[in-house]
Amino acid sequence: MNRALALALFGLLLPLGCADKISTSPNAGSQGGKPAAASSALPATQTVKVDYAESDFVESDRNRDPFRTYARLFAPDSNKRVTKNQRQVVVDRYSVEELRLVALVGSPDYPRAMVIDPSGRGWVLKRGDFLGRPEIVHVGGTNGTDYQLNWRVDRIRDGDLVLSREDPAQPGVPPATRVITLHPEGEKVN
Repeated sequence: MNRALALALFGLLLPLGCADKISTSPNAGSQGGKPAAASSALPATQTVKVDYAESDFVESDRNRDPFRTYARLFAPDSNKRVTKNQRQVVVDRYSVEELRLVALVGSPDYPRAMVIDPSGRGWVLKRGDFLGRPEIVHVGGTNGTDYQLNWRVDRIRDGDLVLSREDPAQPGVPPATRVITLHPEGEKVN
């Protein structure tokens, strides 16, 4: 059965492989209603001129521009702009609640604190460092803009780390403060 099918396909495809009998001109295959002889076929070196219209280059569903970028379809909404921080943020993947304070170095000139993120990686902080995943704040109504707020290391004291967060859009409001203790209540000290 498979052999018969293969022979039938071979018999159908055999005439397509004969290049000397294929005609590229619409009128080359007939002369007054009679089939053309093999000697009157167009030579293989002759090309057929194709005329293009202006409508062939207009982009449509059937004819798309191969150089057009579609990145704007996947980009965030342009009406909803978020002003990115232009400052270095130490642990920007995790929120402050997810970080755990594990060590304090109380040097009077250069105090340091070490926090561990949920993945187990340690981060050394100094006074003035920004940390934590930013909080997005919206100002200006429906057509307003979004901006990011981060916590900043304000002080490193004996036994705790003091963070503060200022909102530049509301200068009259005092900065928010958060304290992370080295040994929170309920945590066993070795």
